[in-house]
Amino acid sequence: MAQLTNKIAIVTGAGSGFGEGIAQAYVAEGAKVVLADINAASVQRVATALGANASPFMCDVANGAQVRTLVAHCIATFGAPDIVVNNAGITHRNGPMTEVDEATYERVFAVNVKAIYHMVQAVVPLMRERGSGVILNIGSTAGVRPRPGLVWYNATKAAVNNISKTMAVELAPYKIRVNAICPVIGETGLLSQFMGGPDTPENRARFLSTIPLGRFSTPRDIANAAVFLGTDASDFLTGMEFMVDGGRTV
Repeated sequence: MAQLTNKIAIVTGAGSGFGEGIAQAYVAEGAKVVLADINAASVQRVATALGANASPFMCDVANGAQVRTLVAHCIATFGAPDIVVNNAGITHRNGPMTEVDEATYERVFAVNVKAIYHMVQAVVPLMRERGSGVILNIGSTAGVRPRPGLVWYNATKAAVNNISKTMAVELAPYKIRVNAICPVIGETGLLSQFMGGPDTPENRARFLSTIPLGRFSTPRDIANAAVFLGTDASDFLTGMEFMVDGGRTV
């Protein structure tokens, strides 16, 4: 039997990158998934490819009203979510901290951190009532071993990692598990921004030299972790910073 049969999930940022990979893996493992993304065309493309067990929803996760509507859509379409993956995220361009304008700073914190607040308000009461649930927040190795040039992004991911651990302790009495999945830099649409320059072999080599296994993370790597942490096989795992990093944080 598929590992996520009869599970209902919400995956944010599901129109591309890690979120798309997680959504694909969840549907393949038998889950019914609401795919949320701010890019309507992208999330529609992914959902269409995945079929009847995937429902697209355009949502700005930094907007509380839109997140509440997203959760209502999940309930109306498939039922209350068993698993929520807070994956949507953005960054500022790698560079001096003083060159990040205030609007960019505010947007990075709104999408990467405040969005989790909005999702918690919408889904935790449902999970408490049921006495079970899984929340997976996509943190980052940047919140554990930060690189220079990404000061404000690193700060958001440190917040995500800490929020996840604190949530895990507070929600444990309700049998709600919370973990942070922490990828190393990956082959996604954000790669050139993380690098702070063009995606060239030379720039890649500079970053790859810090990853012992010698490659970037991929959507499939993150999806494999998200599948495992969403299953009952991981029912004693909570409050972790789950490193998917090829040894970067060792």
